[in-house]
Amino acid sequence: MTLSKPIQIFLSLALCFAPLSVEATAFTASAHSYMLVNRDTGQTLYAHNADAPLPPASLTKIMTLFLAFDALKAGSVKLREKIKISRAAAATGGSSMRLLSGERVPFENLLAGMAVASGNDAAVAVAQRLAKGDARRFVTLMNRKAAALEMRHTLFKTPNGLPALGQQTTARDMATLAGAYLRTYPAAAQLHILHSIYHRGKTLQTTNTLLGMEGVDGLKTGWTQNSGYNIVVTAQRNGVRLLIVVMGAKSRSARDEVVRALLKNGFHTRKR
Repeated sequence: MTLSKPIQIFLSLALCFAPLSVEATAFTASAHSYMLVNRDTGQTLYAHNADAPLPPASLTKIMTLFLAFDALKAGSVKLREKIKISRAAAATGGSSMRLLSGERVPFENLLAGMAVASGNDAAVAVAQRLAKGDARRFVTLMNRKAAALEMRHTLFKTPNGLPALGQQTTARDMATLAGAYLRTYPAAAQLHILHSIYHRGKTLQTTNTLLGMEGVDGLKTGWTQNSGYNIVVTAQRNGVRLLIVVMGAKSRSARDEVVRALLKNGFHTRKR
């Protein structure tokens, strides 16, 4: 009898939790690396290739959002401040908030555009505002923050995660980043739970299709041709809070299957 792929994944994970030395062969075929963390204790419940360097894609925007909230806290920018969109920001390719050159957009809307629609253009606009028009200087701030968080295998080259030579991170570093971001700014979670936003009368849907799953309340997706399908997921059930990072999945469905199985096993483990 041949087991279906979801069942293979679930069974291999169950074996991995007891004992952990058993290799999750079904998972390794679905994603390059992944990590499951208890958000409250910081305990790593499961990790595979967690220190393997991979392109972050749009998971990068978690750092851009982190620095944006730092700036809000410092008072150097206001949520309702209207940001003039540059030609460079409006011309940014990939996933987009559909910003127009010269339009003025509230800073808070740009944050939502990054968190929900994964707007590469919004990330550039935010970077330019926070670094006096110089997105490259903003990247320096990103890497400085990464070093402060002890993200030892991460190097950012862009504020949005679009491909750039040498840009890399790991599942462990992304778990560190996401955990610190949400601990420092719990209110930021309200952006990541949104299913859609509106800009110039148009609806922009979330890129995180797992938000409809029980307990899932964030956080960020990412994809480029080189990175594969990445995601950071946060979830809570019965007072238990988990954080999952999956990187380098071969498809969106494979990525989501890994997340579902990790969540199921993570919550099950906490009950034992």
